[in-house]
Amino acid sequence: MSHPRIALVTGANQGIGHQIVKELAARGFTVFLGSRDLEKGRVAAKSLTGDVRPIQLDVTDAKSATAAAQHIEAEVGHLDVLINNAGISNTSFKPGQTLAEYMHSTRASQASLEEVRAVWETNVFGPLIVYQAVLPLLRKSKAARVVAVSSGMGSLTSLLDKNFPYRAGYGPVYGASKAAMNAITVAMALELENDGIKVNAVTPGFTKTALNNFEGPETLEQGAAEAVRVAIAGDEVPSGTFTMTGATVPW
Repeated sequence: MSHPRIALVTGANQGIGHQIVKELAARGFTVFLGSRDLEKGRVAAKSLTGDVRPIQLDVTDAKSATAAAQHIEAEVGHLDVLINNAGISNTSFKPGQTLAEYMHSTRASQASLEEVRAVWETNVFGPLIVYQAVLPLLRKSKAARVVAVSSGMGSLTSLLDKNFPYRAGYGPVYGASKAAMNAITVAMALELENDGIKVNAVTPGFTKTALNNFEGPETLEQGAAEAVRVAIAGDEVPSGTFTMTGATVPW
């Protein structure tokens, strides 16, 4: 009798993370739904079917990540998939402000360093904190994988292409945090390239979520699709890729 694969999805009480949990659970995974606020996680888990287990996890807090890892180990003993999904785009979005207006206010010449640090705490340091906490559990899996939910705004190659449609919105707050997240993800991939643990980055595209004031054109199902595809893949998806809808995105 085969045992269900075990996944942890960070930032999963809403948005793309919640959709990823829903789809993995529907495929028979046991999924730990990470949420900074445990009660919100419990409410989110109740709306789903399958083996979904809410767990308190603040990705900016190493003690919280360690406690989550210990909880997972006590319940199931190992981890097959880590999806680093938790992310924020800002700390100063004003009511009624459009995404374009906000991005203009966060160009390199005027971005608040306080906001840069706050966003990077979640988007850059958070994935590393969680990775370090759960790596021993991933090493206990027969076929583990780490998936980073990144963004096309993290592709430096794309941003230097004058035809890239989102280059005008790039700045040191969100966009640069995703480029740094990609760099951290590559560091993980290089560390584990001889250990049988695959590490990948994906971009969901411009998805309608709270992250962008619900201005994105893509649905949650579309936004979650690539992370799910890579999470459940076998050797046909090697380590070290950055993709969107199956297509390679330049680092």
